[in-house]
Amino acid sequence: MGILKNLINQPHDKMFRIIIVGAGKVGSTLADKLTAEGNNVTIIDKKPEVVNRLSTTYDIMGIVGNGSSYSTLVEAGVEDADLIIAVTESDELNLLCCTLARRFNNTSAIARVRTPDYSGEIPYLRDKLGISMIINPELEAAREISRILHYPSALSVNAFAKGSVDMVKFKLPEGNKLCGKSLTWFGSKNYDVLVCAVERGNELIIPDGQFEFAAGDNVSVIGAPQAAYSFLVQAGLGGHSLHSALIIGGGRSSYYLATRLRRSGIAVTIIEKRPERCAELSELLPDDVIIVNGDGSDESLLMQEDLPSHDAVIPLTGLDELNIILALYAMKANSDIKVITKVNHIGFKNVISELELGSVVYPRFMTAEMIRTYVRAKKNSIGSNIETLYRLFDDRAEAIEFKIDSKADYTNVPLRQLKLKKHLLIASIVRGGKSLIPGGNDTIQVGDTVIIVTTHSGFTNIKDIFA
Repeated sequence: MGILKNLINQPHDKMFRIIIVGAGKVGSTLADKLTAEGNNVTIIDKKPEVVNRLSTTYDIMGIVGNGSSYSTLVEAGVEDADLIIAVTESDELNLLCCTLARRFNNTSAIARVRTPDYSGEIPYLRDKLGISMIINPELEAAREISRILHYPSALSVNAFAKGSVDMVKFKLPEGNKLCGKSLTWFGSKNYDVLVCAVERGNELIIPDGQFEFAAGDNVSVIGAPQAAYSFLVQAGLGGHSLHSALIIGGGRSSYYLATRLRRSGIAVTIIEKRPERCAELSELLPDDVIIVNGDGSDESLLMQEDLPSHDAVIPLTGLDELNIILALYAMKANSDIKVITKVNHIGFKNVISELELGSVVYPRFMTAEMIRTYVRAKKNSIGSNIETLYRLFDDRAEAIEFKIDSKADYTNVPLRQLKLKKHLLIASIVRGGKSLIPGGNDTIQVGDTVIIVTTHSGFTNIKDIFA
């Protein structure tokens, strides 16, 4: 055990101090994202080469050791830490690390817990162990995939206000009736959704009334789920309803997803290579879920299971390369199939985005976003009201959900009288569980949830949106 690298310049006393235990895929992503936002990060892992690489890459402190060891935690500075994040491969070790850390100075703690056996016990574990957040990346991936499947033409779906609002991104096809139309025209159609961002080539646009849609645009709209779905249908983007889904790979994400899809009445077939895992899934899942023991990369098996006839194909194997190949194969077999691809590595997002894979889900990126949301909220000394944070369009924009807890100088004031920063849009106001498309005469009131979209970064409080 020992320190491989220390910071040359010691951080300011008010800098947020974070310890990450586990330097795998999620731990590495967290080190990247959290240091980029000015936090003081220390990484703990048993592998010297991994610790050395991360500490050198991100100029952070790296410690080789066991994150559940008293002496290792002390060496990492747990007594002064604001937050510990445990993301090792062991759920039990993650829970133990967080429990020990809280005995030092009652620091905030976040644990990654992925085993399905624990999924129903998360509220109990969080309460009894005093852990601030328990994250299950596979479960979050399944939730996102099921949201995307609700909108057959969607590339991605971000949920806000406990599911009261969805932000849906779709690609505008050639010949669609929106092509060549202005945003002013769009507003006259009473679609009950708001266009909050458009990606055109390498350009990201928060559009004004004169903006005109063009084929190939990636358009993000926001509104209540039913309103967003109705808009896509009216705009000729709804697609057909999903009745069947083929999942390739039988890991945790597949289990969680199959469970959710069956609740929605979608027939599910899972192809899994390992016989013992097939037996486990047969025990865990309803009897009407079809489990096929076979190699999902075998073209003859895919055709035997009639892949082109399924409404959706979701490759969820542990290999990114195989998932990508399977996605391309499914889209070639039937261009109308809804394809959602799981990718764990996020270093080649630009390349992947050019492959036209349909929807792509990054589980460890979602985990990092949830933790980054929590850190932003905790850092604000006046009590941040951030509820949800999404990084959009390859980190070029943010969508942030703020909860308005108390009266302020911006509440009960017509929006047209408020001076907002440029490149920022108030996309939705949720009041009483209902989503409102804000106009100039609307106001922000105590108890509201306000969702903003901006190309700025680093907001921690809604006051940051004002000029």
